[in-house]
Amino acid sequence: QVTAVIRDIPANSHFRFDFFLSMQNLAESKQQNWVSHNFNTYLVLRKDANPRQLEAKFPEVIRKYVGPVVKQLMNINSIDEFEKTGNFLRYSLLPLTDIHLRSDRVGELSPNGNIQYVYIFSVIAAFILLIACINFMNLATARSAGRAKEVGVRKVLGSPRSRLVGQFLTESVLLSGIAFALAAGCAYGLLPYFNQLAVKEMTIPFLTNPWLIPALLFSALLVGLLAGSYPAFFLSAFRPIRVLKGHVGRGAGSGRLRSGLVVFQFTTSIVLIVGTVVVYNQLDYIRNKKLGFNKEQVLIVNDAYALGNGVESFKNEALRLPGIVGATVTGYLPIPSWRSDNPFFPEGVIQSERAVSMQSWRVDHAYVKTLGMELVQGRDFSRQFPTDSSAVILNEAAAKVFGYREPVGKRVSTFRDINTREIQTFTIIGVVKDFHFESLRQNIGALCLTLGRYGGSVAFRLKAEDAAPVLAAVEAQWKKRVSGQPFSYGFLDEEFDAMYRTEQRIGKIAVSFAVLAIVIACLGLFGLAAFTAEQRTREIGIRKVLGASVGNLVGMLSKDFLRLV
Repeated sequence: QVTAVIRDIPANSHFRFDFFLSMQNLAESKQQNWVSHNFNTYLVLRKDANPRQLEAKFPEVIRKYVGPVVKQLMNINSIDEFEKTGNFLRYSLLPLTDIHLRSDRVGELSPNGNIQYVYIFSVIAAFILLIACINFMNLATARSAGRAKEVGVRKVLGSPRSRLVGQFLTESVLLSGIAFALAAGCAYGLLPYFNQLAVKEMTIPFLTNPWLIPALLFSALLVGLLAGSYPAFFLSAFRPIRVLKGHVGRGAGSGRLRSGLVVFQFTTSIVLIVGTVVVYNQLDYIRNKKLGFNKEQVLIVNDAYALGNGVESFKNEALRLPGIVGATVTGYLPIPSWRSDNPFFPEGVIQSERAVSMQSWRVDHAYVKTLGMELVQGRDFSRQFPTDSSAVILNEAAAKVFGYREPVGKRVSTFRDINTREIQTFTIIGVVKDFHFESLRQNIGALCLTLGRYGGSVAFRLKAEDAAPVLAAVEAQWKKRVSGQPFSYGFLDEEFDAMYRTEQRIGKIAVSFAVLAIVIACLGLFGLAAFTAEQRTREIGIRKVLGASVGNLVGMLSKDFLRLV
């Protein structure tokens, strides 16, 4: 029964939902198990509350409520003994506004951003702006010969240097203001394309943030003063008599400064290029990395819970299709998902110092074969061995953590029910080669496979041919068994690639920034070339009269700043 309608949550929120259901009748929500953390918990504090003071009380809460459970589970005397073995359990607070950019916790409600990217691109933007300022300085000083007589006449007529400096700074600020207006218009017009590139829904909050426009205007003023400072002081320093006689020297100091600015420009541009190459090398590594399983040609049918007891017949019927070579029913696939670790103990000895935190995946007999995993020791699950219901297959990381060189035949135990402390013991029958079941940013953790039903999805391995007819046939089988339930599917390689869409978008943005920086830096070269040509006009004329070709002159003028590059 619908009892209310909630206003849509804004797009810039991690908290998305279609509907709320009450937890009042959910048995899991009433369990008094303080070592199970299956729910996100939000606390609303009083306005006068200090979050740090509240957080300081959490250790006492852990001792009071978690301690007795841990002592009972681990056969220890105190929580201190638990922590001495290297284990810990901590609670901490995180401000709601920090979740998107500053949280790296497991089980977030939606994919988060990363504050590091904000910092990185802010620094890149600052460098690009600095490159543009350097260009303005070079272009302004390149025009110095054309304005030298103007400066000389003004000084002869009594204009003080401070007024000349003010004039040139005013011109610079005016140009910066015009550029600001054009940039604001471009940003507004290009924002939809940037949102499409970054897959964001950002807006320019001119109205909601009243401080933004004054801040941008102040930035335009600051950039104008910064870019115009050197040309203003350089041009205002000309001596009237020398200028009016036509002697405008370049000056060794100013020449070294301009050369240094060009070197800085291209150093920054090359850093951006190298960074972009690194990003693309990482993406290429992700695409070609051997994952320990075969993610190609694997169709995943989601929400298999809807099939109920008919999931096996659905799988077997689909296996008769000519385009399918394997199938497995499982809710555990080697892609990031919200899963929990459980403590396992070697040889059934429940001791905290010997506990191994390990993921336990319930799979069927065809799981390893269907996903193309490799066994390095022992054997796979088999229907010929009824005892495999109490068997387990470890990955190499788990065998290493347990300290087993020959793990096959050894036993490990875990709690079947934490509340009753009922123990379940498994015999190791095989070791599967390590495979990546989380992001490649993470080390491969300890994991075990056990036989069991957890039919969240059905994975089909397809032949290397057109998947469309096979997909249509599987969908027909689904609709024949489940009426009114949508057919939801995906491909394992696409699910895996989805983990790195953020990096792929970052790569595209980095390329855009690098290209922009290179173009602007080349404008700086143009400024230096123009300055050099303007200062050497007579020399160029004499060389032409003496028979120098255009190629000779270009080479002569280019070699100096090409050396800088």
